[in-house]
Amino acid sequence: MSIRQGSQASNGCVYECVCVCVCVWEHHVSESYRDRQREAGLDKRLGCLIVYLGMMVGAFVWGGLADRIGRRQTLLISLSINSVFAFFSSFMQGYVSFLFCRLASGVGIGGSIPIVFSYYSEFLAQEKRGEHLSWLCMFWMIGGIYASAMAWAIIPHYGWSFQMGSAYQFHSWRVFVLVCAFPAVAAISALTIMPESPRFYLENGKHDEAWMILKQVHDTNMKAKGYPERVFSVTTIKTVKQMDDLVTLGDGAAWHQKWRIKLTSLFHQVWSNFLTVFSPEYRRTTYMMMAVWFSMSFSYYGLTVWFPDMIKYLQKQDYASRTKFFAKEKIEHVTFNFTLENQVHRQGEYFNDKFMNLKMRSMVFEDSLFEECYFEDITSSNTFFKNCTFIATLFYNTELSLFSNHLFKYRLVNSKLINSTFLHNKEGCLLSDVSDENNAYMVYFVSFLGTLAVLPGNIVSALLMDKIGRLRMLAGSSVISCISCFFLSFGNSESAMIALLCLFGGISIASWNALDVLTVELYPSDKRCTAFGFLNALCKLAAILGISIFTSFVGITKAVPIIFASGALAAGSFLALKLPETRGQVLQ
Repeated sequence: MSIRQGSQASNGCVYECVCVCVCVWEHHVSESYRDRQREAGLDKRLGCLIVYLGMMVGAFVWGGLADRIGRRQTLLISLSINSVFAFFSSFMQGYVSFLFCRLASGVGIGGSIPIVFSYYSEFLAQEKRGEHLSWLCMFWMIGGIYASAMAWAIIPHYGWSFQMGSAYQFHSWRVFVLVCAFPAVAAISALTIMPESPRFYLENGKHDEAWMILKQVHDTNMKAKGYPERVFSVTTIKTVKQMDDLVTLGDGAAWHQKWRIKLTSLFHQVWSNFLTVFSPEYRRTTYMMMAVWFSMSFSYYGLTVWFPDMIKYLQKQDYASRTKFFAKEKIEHVTFNFTLENQVHRQGEYFNDKFMNLKMRSMVFEDSLFEECYFEDITSSNTFFKNCTFIATLFYNTELSLFSNHLFKYRLVNSKLINSTFLHNKEGCLLSDVSDENNAYMVYFVSFLGTLAVLPGNIVSALLMDKIGRLRMLAGSSVISCISCFFLSFGNSESAMIALLCLFGGISIASWNALDVLTVELYPSDKRCTAFGFLNALCKLAAILGISIFTSFVGITKAVPIIFASGALAAGSFLALKLPETRGQVLQ
């Protein structure tokens, strides 16, 4: 990254490190037994949406605080919360406690995007601001590549696990969650040597602190240009109207009273600053930006989650077509110690058989009898015993209990247990829907390709952002993305869906880059993070709605998601043309 006179930050590589680490986080997820699969789908969807809910809250809260207590300090706090709860979520065994940690981690993540864009923009030169903010958006892609590559490399290795007794288990997906916390930790380390935004200091009347940072930027830039003798000087400083300082009490007041008064005062100041975003001066701009953010987020997040689910659906259809069926088999005194996969057994009779140290994948036993059988160390996925009878059967260290945890309480469906015993039932969260390791690898590989496909769009938007303007970039990309949605109706195979996913991602990224740049430049420094945070929170709300609506049509129809996404993109591109162009303008 080049260093430009008087306005661009020194230590550019450190900024890039921060951007990589922060943006990685915006970047995190058949006909038989329909009821059970619907519940499993709701569990996975809730796990995905809970992070978006946390990000929605975090974007609003941290964005408002960043305009009051500083960009750097707020970013450090939000990333610390993200890191701590992401770390704890990797070790949580309970479903509710895991969701709570992901929610809290999402609250921390939510502050990253609105703050880092505002923070970074306030160090950039006017003539190259759009280009460099677009390069910053590319680190979203790098973060996505990191996340998808780690998922691809780690999660399918189901053997990467250990357990302590029967109550604590640590599986490969937990390793992935832990690895995804590393970039946030690196970002915190990098931020400790970064300066606060000089514009924030100037807005709050801290002229000496702002002068020192600007002098450091000037001296670094001049040294890089070969003019180290040039002296930094300030001719005029615009005096801004400051917000009231936080209320302080005398030394005699109790500490909790001081903190209560300070927090109350801080809340009122942040809320007052938020209301000014809807003042007559900014009202029209804010409403238009809300509509554009909502329409783009609704379509983009809805489609990008719908794509992988459609691919999974096509894979399941193919997988189901290869299911083997067995009926009325009688098996006695046999030891099963190998993987059982993709089979349906009906009206079978099993006497004195042993099922030991094996995996059951997509196995169904219907109306079968198990007498004096022994099950030990069984790991199952998408496996059910329906209307079966177990007589004098022992289950040791399995997850097949009727009274097992939330994810596995329907392994035995309408089954009878006569003189049967469960010992040391497996507990904790395990993967419950992986039926084919090759398909699992394919899902993460598709995510990796979809992330990598935005590289051309990132490069094009960075090179043209300051040449053709923000509005043309935003509206043009939205229109082309809208047109590309109609090609989804022709995606009837796995390869076609992957190609369409890459096409849509590569086109739509330019509109996102333009929208981020436009949001930064439309609001003044004292409202920039507040407005960006509010709009980003609205973005996450639209994402929750889009994901919920679009995924509900998987396997039913493609027409409704296509119509919704195309309509939202068309409306967004039309409204974008009504916004003011900010190319070439000095930050307010």
